[in-house]
Amino acid sequence: MSIVVGLTGGIGSGKTTVAKLFEKQGIPIYIADERARAIMDRPDVVEAVQQIFTTSVITEQGLLDRAKIKQVVFDQKELLEQLNQVVHPRVKEDFEHWLETNKDAPIVMKESAILFENGLEKSCDLIVLVVAPEEVRIQRVMARDGVSKEQVRKIINNQMKDEEKVGRSQYIIENNNKKSIESDIISIIRDINLKNHLI
Repeated sequence: MSIVVGLTGGIGSGKTTVAKLFEKQGIPIYIADERARAIMDRPDVVEAVQQIFTTSVITEQGLLDRAKIKQVVFDQKELLEQLNQVVHPRVKEDFEHWLETNKDAPIVMKESAILFENGLEKSCDLIVLVVAPEEVRIQRVMARDGVSKEQVRKIINNQMKDEEKVGRSQYIIENNNKKSIESDIISIIRDINLKNHLI
């Protein structure tokens, strides 16, 4: 049975960079966002999601209009909850299938921005949290997504605070552009291996 490590961090913390570095060390990574996007392209899911909304959220190509959905659900918590009820059980099922295909790996990693918010930490043995100063995060997201400082702040304010996540995580990686984090990752893997008698 693999050790399941949850990898999380707020928007702009650099989770994807960290995930790639863990992958470079031979750890299989499940990127929850990517898998959820693929699941949301399935015809049965497109149909189920459309039933939640009163206006059409399907593009001419027959796929979900993600930008429109994001806009509609941003300030409507009950719609977001309904959307999550459609997507999350399918992602959970997909993760269990992925876990089965990677069962020979001593350590596997599940990356999700909203690991705690969605209660996904319950399916993990331990958590690695990626943190970065708010200004660094804002600059990264502005450069990446071409959005304003206010837009990024709004997203950050909607996410769980890092202080709360720190108390619920076993390992913290500070990803502030000032130092290489590769050595931190190697140390974390070694520590997990030692504590679980994998080496």
